[in-house]
Amino acid sequence: MSTDTQRADGSPEQAWQEWHEQRLATIAAPHGPLSLTGTHWLDDHPDGQLPGLPGHWAAEGDEVVLTAADDETRLTATDGGEVRLTVDGDPVSGTVRLGADHGPIPRSRVAYGDRRLVVLRREGAWAVRDFDPAAPARRAFTGIESDPYDPRWTLPGRFEAYPESRNIQVANVDGRERGLGLSGRIVFTVDGQEHTLEVVVESDGSLWAVFADTTSGSTSYRFRFLRPEPPAADGAVTVDFNRALLPPCAFADHFICPFPPPGNTLTVPVTAGERAVRPH
Repeated sequence: MSTDTQRADGSPEQAWQEWHEQRLATIAAPHGPLSLTGTHWLDDHPDGQLPGLPGHWAAEGDEVVLTAADDETRLTATDGGEVRLTVDGDPVSGTVRLGADHGPIPRSRVAYGDRRLVVLRREGAWAVRDFDPAAPARRAFTGIESDPYDPRWTLPGRFEAYPESRNIQVANVDGRERGLGLSGRIVFTVDGQEHTLEVVVESDGSLWAVFADTTSGSTSYRFRFLRPEPPAADGAVTVDFNRALLPPCAFADHFICPFPPPGNTLTVPVTAGERAVRPH
């Protein structure tokens, strides 16, 4: 059992409690998912003007070109100070070419005062995400409704890789369909009945499933994520629904989460993990 699932100095329940507290801290962080105030697709703004942002933004092949005059990147803050549009810490004056950001949001190249502007590319389309620590959703956040830890929902399973990755089109919450590359499935048993979930294999070997169950849309959010650790060499994997996650779009409407692929709606109620954002 990995140190993430059970720590040497505590029980699985204590480990889950630490994980849960860290999860809350991550969600409520200044540039966490609650701070996302917009995902601006450049194709939707052919004039290059993005809502509430200075400069001219244009997609050119494998880059985004940001052009701004020195005087339009200055903004007077409420405390009388000056807010600047910067790239790599330097004020923008002229033209800057940008690629997609892949690191932590606070380290994104473009900033506008405390805001972080993350350049995103999905299936050839470019967008800019605006993460603002002053977002109303972040100020109003009071927590996540979660079921208490239940060892019955920490299940042994096995990972079965597909001979080749299967790319399927899946509807996303913004109404568009996008490709989802499925690498295999996990197989596990609940109350004597076998179930499966198709999964993506992440770059670090961990797994990612988008799933729903009979509680979805009633006592839990309409779908959730599950991120099992990398399977063992023989395919053994722990399927821990205590760590079922709310997707980012549960915290901000501007995320583009995929819905569960066909077959990933379980026919049992999963009464474990995160269920909903706590009402204000």
